[in-house]
Amino acid sequence: MLFNSIEFAIFLPIVFFLYWFIANKKLKLQNILLLTVSYIFYGWWDWRFLSLILFSTIIDFFVGIGLSKINDNNVFKRKLFLWISILVNLGFLGFFKYYNFFVDSFVDAFSFFGKTISNSSLNIILPVGISFYTFQTLSYTIDVYRKKLEPTKDFIVFGAFVSFFPQLVAGPIERATHLLPQFYKKREFSYEKSVDGLRQILWGLFKKIVIADNSAEIANQIFNNSGNHSGSTLFLGALFFTFQIYGDFSGYSDIAIGTSRLFGFDLMKNFSFPYFSRDIAEFWRRWHISLSTWFRDYLYIPLGGSRGGFWMKIKNTFIIFIVSGFWHGANWTFIIWGALNALYFLPLLLINKNRNNLDVVAKGRFFPTIKDLVNMFYTFILTVLAWIFFRAENVGHAIEYIGGVFSKSILHFPEFVSNEKSVLMLISFFMIIEWLGRESEFALEKITKIPLILRWPFYCLLIFLLFIFTGKEQAFIYFQF
Repeated sequence: MLFNSIEFAIFLPIVFFLYWFIANKKLKLQNILLLTVSYIFYGWWDWRFLSLILFSTIIDFFVGIGLSKINDNNVFKRKLFLWISILVNLGFLGFFKYYNFFVDSFVDAFSFFGKTISNSSLNIILPVGISFYTFQTLSYTIDVYRKKLEPTKDFIVFGAFVSFFPQLVAGPIERATHLLPQFYKKREFSYEKSVDGLRQILWGLFKKIVIADNSAEIANQIFNNSGNHSGSTLFLGALFFTFQIYGDFSGYSDIAIGTSRLFGFDLMKNFSFPYFSRDIAEFWRRWHISLSTWFRDYLYIPLGGSRGGFWMKIKNTFIIFIVSGFWHGANWTFIIWGALNALYFLPLLLINKNRNNLDVVAKGRFFPTIKDLVNMFYTFILTVLAWIFFRAENVGHAIEYIGGVFSKSILHFPEFVSNEKSVLMLISFFMIIEWLGRESEFALEKITKIPLILRWPFYCLLIFLLFIFTGKEQAFIYFQF
């Protein structure tokens, strides 16, 4: 069930009514309702995979209880329980997401050396959101193992935590320490919180439908016919994909966070205006924050982080970025995308400048300094070039595309293949609003400071643009991950 679908537009008000008008008297009834509707929401896509998320939930629920009953001195048994959770969850993820990748890579490796072996690839359907809820349940097991969290003994609460529908299929990847306790607290309706949630949903829909979907149509035309375009047009295609993936994914996160607020929940911030970053390190602190911090806490720091010597820093940096790339999909393009970002990031780490830009750019001011402007432009261009690998069909396509960008035809005036001019104007409008709201949790959070006589026309403008620029419906990019 897509957030930008008619089905969800009907589903959400029904759930809201049942939650606040029927189940509002009892916390347990609210949790049962959330668990039920979350399974309906997920099963709407393919009911067969409900058994997968249920099995993962059961395993981690009982692993958590088992860990609580084992004496701290019994290190072997505690690690055994932890590895049961890790192997089951990553085993499912590996099979459904990476089986064909490893088989195909194995066959290609033998073919390279002149040996021919049969390919036994399977037609495996990737369950929507498996990468997200797998990491969410793993965070619970690992935190219980580390004694950062008391295991829950309420299966309804744990099941609702794992399957919470607003963020089930594309995040944010919530930590058990943050989201799980909220299922135990009495939730009362808040008008202010709900209005704020609706405001964030509106902005998320604008990002997705107006910015991402319209950018996607142009990016697809250029990427799918890259051999026929000049370097300047190819760069324009990469630029449109840059805004497509940001509008698509951050738009989903905004809708998820806003929807959660309607039910009295607070989800973690997942994007913090990443295209205003002044270096790549800052970009990764602001892009897909829930995944970046997950890898930091559960992989990078356990590996030694940046505390070791020169070679350990290099090794850990490449591991974290390559694994992050591989998490996104079973394709060498994602691995190279991750490695390329590691190359971007590594110099900052080695000269200890990876934490230079921790604050919001131009905080308290309207205009950035010339230095900030140059750094933002430089970082943005590096990001655009990296996204080419993310979008390309394969490594050969990516290399050919980048070669085309840096050909002599980069100096030609780009060919406008569709409604590019109007979409560029929309992107400019979008970025101005993002810039004005960059010190907030989301761009429209502080819009209440604007007089009502201006605020409502602005809301009407966004709704008008949603209807006027509704293009061909595009599935959320991160559903495939």
